[in-house]
Amino acid sequence: MPDSIVATWTPPGPALEQLRTAGDLWVWPHDREIDSDILRRRIVDADGLLCAPTDRIDADLIEVATKLRVISSAAVDVDNIDLEACQRRGISVGYTPDVLTHSIADMAWALLLATSRRLVEGVDQVRSGAWERRDANALAGSDVSGSTLGIVGMGEVGRAVAERSTGFGMSVSHVSNAYERQVGERDRARPAGFVDVLAGSDHVVVCVPRTEGTNRLIDAEALRVMKPTASLVSVSPGGVVDLEALVEALESGQIRSAGLAFTDQDPLPAEHALVTLPNCTIVPDTAMATDRTLRRMARLAVANLFAGLAGEPMSTEVV
Repeated sequence: MPDSIVATWTPPGPALEQLRTAGDLWVWPHDREIDSDILRRRIVDADGLLCAPTDRIDADLIEVATKLRVISSAAVDVDNIDLEACQRRGISVGYTPDVLTHSIADMAWALLLATSRRLVEGVDQVRSGAWERRDANALAGSDVSGSTLGIVGMGEVGRAVAERSTGFGMSVSHVSNAYERQVGERDRARPAGFVDVLAGSDHVVVCVPRTEGTNRLIDAEALRVMKPTASLVSVSPGGVVDLEALVEALESGQIRSAGLAFTDQDPLPAEHALVTLPNCTIVPDTAMATDRTLRRMARLAVANLFAGLAGEPMSTEVV
């Protein structure tokens, strides 16, 4: 009897064709997040689940999925999955780490350039008809070339961010753990203390994972030690940057600008101060991926799913 598979999203490209080779497949056909009640009904008889990072796979859902053997998530982390419940049931869990490394680093640089050179403010002025050529200083931003870049977190993403700084002739410092410090030294990034990196950098890029130790890492105290001309960019998950403290820092001029790829709540309400502040640029979390990386992520997620159902090790397995 063929395995029954539930997919909460539609994989792009060849991954979908591969998925269709499964004998019993149900795919959520809409672009929006799957309704939890529908997922609960569909997963009852499923052997495998292909899920998205927005799907909440908790203990209650796992309890009703009595046949479930494999969960494959197209995500760089598994915060949405109750791993303890999966371990108790013997359910294998796979995910897709590192696929987005270069896409995230590119987005960090896009935000760095946009915030430091006030690109979004300029575009808004052109579109609104408020562009005034008389004031040469109206959109004066900060130099990137020859400036100092501080990286908080020298993992794969941090290294990719540092590599991209070479063409800008930047001086790079970073704060990280002992292993990452050795890696950073090979990349010509100078290790320094957390406060020293914040205080001495013209641009700070935060790319640490979300853990208990990094929750609200960039808080009011951290923002106070930054230069008033500095820009802050975060491609870390929501919760690493204290948003209320960031609002105060931007409004008071403690720092010049900020760019965020993730927030505590995605999306932020339209009336949130960070959405309305001209010196803050926020992009949807979906902007992190490109066509190529989405296809790579889909291929890996489907390959993990099929390997798990066949009783073979997944290439990127958590449980």
